[in-house]
Formats: sequence, structure tokens, C-alpha cells
Amino acid sequence: MFDAIQVFLEVYEAGSLSAVAKKHDVAVSSISRKIDALEAELGIKLFHRSSRRLLLTDSGEQFLPRAKNIAAELADARQAMSALNADPRGLLTVTAPSAFGRRHIAPAVASFLNRYPLMEVDLHVSDDIVDLSTRRVDVAVRIGVLPDSDLVATTLAPLYRLTCASPAYLARHGRPASPQDLLKHNCLTIATPPIPTGWWTYPGVNRETSLPIRGSLRSDDTESLLQAALAGIGIVHLASWMVCDALEAGHLISLFPNASNTQAKIRPGIHAVRMPGRSHAAKAQLFIAHLRSTFGEPPYWDRIIQEST
Repeated sequence: MFDAIQVFLEVYEAGSLSAVAKKHDVAVSSISRKIDALEAELGIKLFHRSSRRLLLTDSGEQFLPRAKNIAAELADARQAMSALNADPRGLLTVTAPSAFGRRHIAPAVASFLNRYPLMEVDLHVSDDIVDLSTRRVDVAVRIGVLPDSDLVATTLAPLYRLTCASPAYLARHGRPASPQDLLKHNCLTIATPPIPTGWWTYPGVNRETSLPIRGSLRSDDTESLLQAALAGIGIVHLASWMVCDALEAGHLISLFPNASNTQAKIRPGIHAVRMPGRSHAAKAQLFIAHLRSTFGEPPYWDRIIQEST
């Protein structure tokens, strides 16, 4: 059936049976029989055929994207199988968000290249969301809640945010005893809506929606919020992967370490995504496996926090 699907796609692209027959150096009747067999298997008619032209039926139009996905997955599988007994080599293109990319993806890429010296990596670190349907990218690292799509997603780690302040800020303003007390404090937050899922939310507080905090600094750059918190300006609610080093060094203090919203129905996470047919599957899967192994379970940044508290 897979062979017949490939012939169906070739006939659609060429617009005629004879062109495909000529390409494979076979009789037109041989190509026609494969289309007939596929139509019989599916129980639908795929083409309107005439002596002058070949057009997809309505059923053929509906089957076309599915056929393309099947062919792409089969090509991925063949590529993966052929790579099992070969040394990984060639170019891998990776994108990642700026802060996470610099802190955690770049070191993982370095260890990946040390492990597989015949590989090359193009690493693009940016907060722009790349459209994988239009740009050839093998692996895109994305953080948050993934929308429904045709992308193949692998969860690399859960995403936890911690409420933190510097010792200097707490010495001047006191330590909030509960999340509700944050309404009385200078909280540093995102400047531009929408607020990401889980931001300034706590189990059993404010119906588990974002607290209406206020503060003297708002920024679209979480790195700027972190630096302001380290300078004692206010309180932040940032990802554990971002604050782990500052917590370990004692430059920040976690205010509610047991208040992660783990019961939320929709949990944001850190994911690696790829698009079948537009990524080099074997190399992408190899790199994703390396990321999972490097990060660990729980990820090393959360282990750092656990060991420092």
C-alpha cells in the first residue's frame, strides 16, 4: 500500500499517469493498476480521469494531506533505520529561546558535538517563533503550553516558576508570609499581555488565576527582571531553570518553595518539536535524546534547587 501511496502522490504532482510511467520506465497500465488498487483498498475514487487531464476528486483532495504525512513518516523511518549502523554526521539546525538557549541549550550542543564529532550544528538563539512549515529547522525548543499542531513534540522537562527576592529586598521590606501578601510588595513582571500560563498563580489562591500584582518594573525580557531582582528592586516569579544558580549562591531566596501549581489542568513545559518531512528525523531524534539525557529527570536545575534548600 505504501508503494501505491507514493505512486498516487507522483501522479498528483505530474498531473498524468504517462509522465510517472515514463519516469519509472514502466507501462502506463502498471501505474494505472496501482491507482486502481489503492482506490479499491480505500473504497474511494481518487481521480477524475479523462484523455486530456487528471483531476483529484473531493475524496482525493481529502486523502492528499494524509498521503503526504504517511510518505513523510515513512521517509523518516527509513532514514532512521539507515542511520542505526552509521556514525551520525551532517548538519543539524536548532532554534531555542534566548535565555534558555544561552543557559542550557548551548552547553548541551557543545557536549553533543564532543560526543558526535562528525556532526555540525547551526544554533539560532532568538525569542522569535519560527514557522517550521516554511523554514527548514530540525529541532525547535519551545517553552510553555504547546498549541495543537502537526508538529511532533517531545517533553524535555516540566516548567516550574519560583517566587524569589534578594536578601537585601527582604531586609528592607520584610518577607511575605503567603502569596496574598505579594499584593503589598513591589513585584516585577511581564510588560506586554497575554500573561503566560501559570504566571503569578498559586494553588488555592485567587481561584488559581494570576494575582493582580503591581511593581516599579515591567519588561518583556525576563533576564532584565532577574537582574533587577538580584539588585534588590523587587520580587520576581521566574522559571526554576533561570534562577537556580542565584538560589544556589544565596543571591536570591525562594519565598514559597512548596507552592508550585502542580495541580493545574494545563501544565506548561519545555519541549523539543519538529515537523515530519521537513526535518532530518534520525539526527533530530538523536539530538533530542541527548537533550533528555543531559537535562535528566528531574532536570539538573531543579536538582540544584532541591540540594540548596
